[in-house]
Amino acid sequence: MNFQKKYKLILLYALISFFTSCAEKFDLTDIDTGNGNINIGGDTVYVQIKPVWDGFNRPQDVMVGREPFIYVADTDNDRIVMMNLNGDILGARSIKHPVALAQDYRLNLIVCAQFDTLVGGQSQTFSAVYKFDLVASSHQLNTAPVKRLLPRTADLNRPLVEYTGTCAFYNNVFYIARKGPNNTSFVDPDNSILIFSPKKLLGIPSNEDTLIGRVPNIDPLGQGVVSAYNISSLTSFNDQTIDMIVTLTGENSFKSQWFEYVITPVDQRYLSNFSPNSVSFMIPNKFQRPEGSAVDRSLNIFIADAGRDSIYKFNSFGDELQSFGTFGSDSFNEPHGVAFFDKTLYVADTGNNRILRFILSTEQ
Repeated sequence: MNFQKKYKLILLYALISFFTSCAEKFDLTDIDTGNGNINIGGDTVYVQIKPVWDGFNRPQDVMVGREPFIYVADTDNDRIVMMNLNGDILGARSIKHPVALAQDYRLNLIVCAQFDTLVGGQSQTFSAVYKFDLVASSHQLNTAPVKRLLPRTADLNRPLVEYTGTCAFYNNVFYIARKGPNNTSFVDPDNSILIFSPKKLLGIPSNEDTLIGRVPNIDPLGQGVVSAYNISSLTSFNDQTIDMIVTLTGENSFKSQWFEYVITPVDQRYLSNFSPNSVSFMIPNKFQRPEGSAVDRSLNIFIADAGRDSIYKFNSFGDELQSFGTFGSDSFNEPHGVAFFDKTLYVADTGNNRILRFILSTEQ
């Protein structure tokens, strides 16, 4: 069975399951409420939660797991950190240069990072993808069994490829964003989204995952919608769809996009959920260098723009709600990651080596 047929089987399974079950920093003080709280648009008031979580070195991602625990890709400290919601460190695991995190519904932790190996007798660094089995170790991150999923041996002839983002769906299929300089191949360009599926979904009695191909019909160098031009993050929705938020850092006018999977009588593919110029989310050059995204239960979208040192928030219709880069006398510096859980916004403030938290004042 070829990759395309396998992919269509997974999408058919997903469909059946579904039917059966700004240019500068935005200064918060411009609209300060006058009582020490921070108003970042409309009637919504966010307050920074203290203390700041520091001790990190250029963390590039933060994620709230399904347990829920907090996971941080502590990039330049070469480790993953697991914390509880109070910020107490529960465990850590050494891994070279982690940049992106996801967790499937089996509580496996998926990590884009790096590894070193010998090629021709010389040590060489490659981008890599790992899967940690947290259930097998009773959630002891430092002893969790780990398997390297990428690169395969055949991939070692592509040393410039990077794995930059990951997300998991309700059926435990997960995607890996890949970027690189070689994009002339119609079959396998570097700029792609790779598909991993549980073997059980393919009728194979195994608890392992397997790479079944790449998402089709996505332009590797597209400067418009539905592009894979240097993807920096992938974020799935917490529902029974395979939609996702994609951020890009390539030469694209729309650097954050909502990919909606659409099935018609003649075709099935990802399309942009919003048309260009139709909503705030799709204003050309709205973002400069978005590195991370998150979606809450109300389908509000958060974008971490490292180029503008800001966090943006949009509702499910693409309308901009709140955006901010400064808060009081403080400000973000190259935020790369963002997460949302239980009315709390988490930001990986990469350039300031810390994780910040904000909460609605009404929830204090």
